[in-house]
Amino acid sequence: MLGAIAGDIIGSVHELNPCRVTDYPLFRSDSYFSDDTVLTVATAFALMTDGDYGSNYKIFGRLYPHAGYGEGFRAWLAADDPRPYGSWGNGSAMRVSPIGFAFDSEQEVLSEAERSAAVTHDHPEGIKGAQATALAVFLARGGATQMEIRAAVTERCGYDLDRSLAEVRLGYSYEISCQKSVPEALIAFLEADDYEGAVRNAISLGGDADTQACIAGGVAEAFFKGVPEPIADEVRSRLPLDLVQVVDDFYDRYPERQP
Repeated sequence: MLGAIAGDIIGSVHELNPCRVTDYPLFRSDSYFSDDTVLTVATAFALMTDGDYGSNYKIFGRLYPHAGYGEGFRAWLAADDPRPYGSWGNGSAMRVSPIGFAFDSEQEVLSEAERSAAVTHDHPEGIKGAQATALAVFLARGGATQMEIRAAVTERCGYDLDRSLAEVRLGYSYEISCQKSVPEALIAFLEADDYEGAVRNAISLGGDADTQACIAGGVAEAFFKGVPEPIADEVRSRLPLDLVQVVDDFYDRYPERQP
């Protein structure tokens, strides 16, 4: 979880100010957590409690109403009886990483990723984006190589992950659809040699920086067996205590599945 959250916070200041290099300060005074963090924590809380993703997205979203939600999700959050709204946006993928840590089989991970997405993002691409991200986390956690993760996600989801990061950067811009941002975030992880490199790569695409770094960071945490301590400490210092408590409870609940 901290891997995804760190990516969100580090990428926050680059979301509207595209960055196409990897050499930049990881944290600035104005770096902040956004909806990616709030809803990732909500996913974890759902996994530890009643399993009701929709209810917990609503609870946490209303606790943090100014976290930067998209227009569709804001309307969903305000509704008395919220319904899925056919979204293919990358919001389904940004919040899903805890599912990759919490289950013991690929089929469970794919099924739960779909359930978590479908309460809002019930478009096939919205579901696929969540499944691709959760599957990558699950495989990374289990010791798969980057080549094996690339092959498995390509086969399951049909994403083109054979492009290089340099190729992706050419002409790439801000994009919120799963189909045009999740594969690119995964490529950022696939070209990384360590956790920090995955996050830096994702932000350097010049796209939806916080969300793509959140996705890449979640997979990188699983693959590289944790988040560097200085980054983890900085992230914790920037989160409210209630969100930190959920993070700690999640790590306590699934210690054998953690890096």
